[in-house]
Amino acid sequence: MKAVVMAGGFGTRLRPLTCNIPKPMVPMVNRPMMEHIVTLLKSHNITDLIATLFYQPEIISSYFGDGNKWGVRITYKKAEADLGTAGSVRNTGEFLDDRFLVISGDVLTDFDLTAAIRFHQTRKSKATIVLTRVTNPLQFGVVLTRDDGRISRFLEKPSWGEVFSDTINTGIYILERDVLDLIPEGEEFDFSKNLFPLMLELELPLYGYVASGYWKDIGNLHEYQDAHFDTLRGIVKLTVDGKTRGRVTVGEGSRVETDPRHLSGTVIIGRNSRIHADAVIANSVIGDDCEVFPGAFIANSVIWHGTQVGAKAQLSSDVVGSKCIIGDEASIGENVFLGDQCIIGKRSSIFSNIKLWPEKVVEEGATVTRSLVWEDQWLRELFRNSTVTGISNIEINPEFAAKLGAAFGAFVGPGSTVVASRDADNVSRMINRSLMCGLMSAGVHCSDLRATSIPIVRHELKSGKEKGGFHVRKSPFDKNMTDVIFFDRDGKDLPTSKTKTLERLFFGEDIPRTSYDSVGTVTFPERTTESYIERFLATINVEAIRAADLKLVIDYSNGVASTIFPNILGTLNVQVVSLNAYLDSRRLTRTKEQFEQSLKDLAFVVTSLQYDVGVMLDAGAEKIFCVDERGTSIDSDRLLTLMARLAKLADPALNTIAVPISASCEIDLLAEELGITVVRTKDNHLALMDAAIGQNIRFVGGTKGGFIFNEFLFASDGMYSAVKLLEFMAVTRKRLGDVDRETRRLHFVKKNIPCSWQVKGRVMRRLMKDSEALPRQLVEGVKVFPRNRSKHTSVFLNPDRSRPLFHINAESEDPALAQQLSKEYEEKISRWIAEE
Repeated sequence: MKAVVMAGGFGTRLRPLTCNIPKPMVPMVNRPMMEHIVTLLKSHNITDLIATLFYQPEIISSYFGDGNKWGVRITYKKAEADLGTAGSVRNTGEFLDDRFLVISGDVLTDFDLTAAIRFHQTRKSKATIVLTRVTNPLQFGVVLTRDDGRISRFLEKPSWGEVFSDTINTGIYILERDVLDLIPEGEEFDFSKNLFPLMLELELPLYGYVASGYWKDIGNLHEYQDAHFDTLRGIVKLTVDGKTRGRVTVGEGSRVETDPRHLSGTVIIGRNSRIHADAVIANSVIGDDCEVFPGAFIANSVIWHGTQVGAKAQLSSDVVGSKCIIGDEASIGENVFLGDQCIIGKRSSIFSNIKLWPEKVVEEGATVTRSLVWEDQWLRELFRNSTVTGISNIEINPEFAAKLGAAFGAFVGPGSTVVASRDADNVSRMINRSLMCGLMSAGVHCSDLRATSIPIVRHELKSGKEKGGFHVRKSPFDKNMTDVIFFDRDGKDLPTSKTKTLERLFFGEDIPRTSYDSVGTVTFPERTTESYIERFLATINVEAIRAADLKLVIDYSNGVASTIFPNILGTLNVQVVSLNAYLDSRRLTRTKEQFEQSLKDLAFVVTSLQYDVGVMLDAGAEKIFCVDERGTSIDSDRLLTLMARLAKLADPALNTIAVPISASCEIDLLAEELGITVVRTKDNHLALMDAAIGQNIRFVGGTKGGFIFNEFLFASDGMYSAVKLLEFMAVTRKRLGDVDRETRRLHFVKKNIPCSWQVKGRVMRRLMKDSEALPRQLVEGVKVFPRNRSKHTSVFLNPDRSRPLFHINAESEDPALAQQLSKEYEEKISRWIAEE
């Protein structure tokens, strides 16, 4: 009797272990999983095998050869496309002339196949499915049978409401040759979804045989670990190489120098390995050609061939790929999975539940808190809010961008259109094009706005024609970094729920590609800027600004606004002096010192010319930074207060504003004075956008120079904010300095405390306990209002989302009190960080 061994699996969910080998070749107690299947077939006198190959076929064929070593004959058939399970078997039809068995090459089982074949013959079945019973059938195909075993119904991966049976399809089939005639040649066709329902429809004899014994579909990394533990406990019968003494099996050529009392539970050691003195091993599998140095501790782990474990290194419940080097005194937490040829430095530490892709190097003494996948070095997660940030052309490189674009394309779906945009930087241009290549490969069309501002991208998406968008820019904070910002179909930042989905698609690496005739296209919209300017001017009090004869100094920060904003200002009768009004990709990022110098230069020009105001746009044209008529730089927290006051004075009907929880209590003072309701949001741009749209709040201000006026756009726009400032000044006949002098001020003290990721949670827990008796706000972080103080005295404490820092913002009308509170909470946080 012949058997078809399905050996085309990618093993995506077993990565990083399967990055370099196909799933059937993943070792199970030092033998490839497929070898155990071959051995099982041979034990039931099934010796004529056809292996269907697809992914990395040469690795399988070179290992097994013609099968003679195992007493079988193996023929190989490589599929040129994914034909589905039944389609792949149909592809081997030339080798099949009689009844045959189908079995996966990457399951673990010791079923009695002879009994299953006997059942098939007795029932005179055309197809028999080998079944087993499991406690949780949700991830499998459930099969319902009559008393005689004839199948009456299939349920492919049911919900709990559909779990009418705990009997599932194991993927082992016994088929008569003429069943292949029901499978279309060269087409994708599946056993469970297509063939068996068709046989039921045709009322052909289709039976299920409930087998006794062990069966496990090793679908993910934890099931791979569980299968090893089942083997070590003797639950499954497998052939293990070596000589066994008690519960320790040692392969040929291996030397075990440690005290036998240091080997506990069941231990399997492969061939030609060396276990040094004082090494401790418990319930583990050590591969061929491994070396475990003195004092190492290995428990409940699987070590693949050729790996070295250094002296006093510690591993617990881990899987280590082939040819890895674990340095002396390295500490590896539980459920860590290392790909092949990783190097873990001496005294380094890897947290639990980490995956390292092949060839990763962890420096000596380093601490790894996040999985490292291929080229990326993300310390925590791919996205920070809606943005992916990395080192230009190193982490954010063309290959990475194409893959990210393909993942985004899979997310929005083939046939969709997305908006692409960038700044003037050359790396941004390159990454923008790479992203579009990935999107097109997923069948998505790209509407390329080329170099433009982020507000214009949002304005374009506001039309609802596209499914989403992205903007590539040089980081405004670090000239060596590149940002990729993703937008939802409405132009808002892509929310966390969707970035997590996109992240899963990216790391899952099973991104579907479209056929050649469905590859996406690129178009270049012509009226995007014109429609933006038309809408801009339609929502501004143009006549008031024209009549005021205002004088403005504008610093464009060498960004794309310099190609757009002059056309707007030219219609407003504003006298303008422009600084840095040309595109220069080298100057898109400013250091803190360069930023402060730019503000000084802006102030110098304003005071020298006696102009009304100076405004500096950020390079992306989302934010403004201001200098008043006296040359005084207005910090962003104070600017929010002044803009809110001006907005109310210019529009007395404005009754509600929204600001982030981190905003100064000056806003509350202003609210009491002018009768404004204040809505506090989380401290991020998406939350501010939600307030502008969801609650229809017409003025929304941030603490970093961003303002939202939702009569025009639901997101911050630096150009629009600058013109609204001019409008406010024109309508109220007040300049920024005038408003500053008449507005009450609180004193702000800001500090950043270094705080590692692993203790942030503990600090927050202690902070919650410490402040539970005090008035506080918990919108984001903890904002505390100390007792027996002015109600406008507060301390805002918040862990940074992307850096190992804790922020302390203390404020009060009394500057000494603000300093005292800042120091008090700095001492508390430092004490909580230092706790064991």
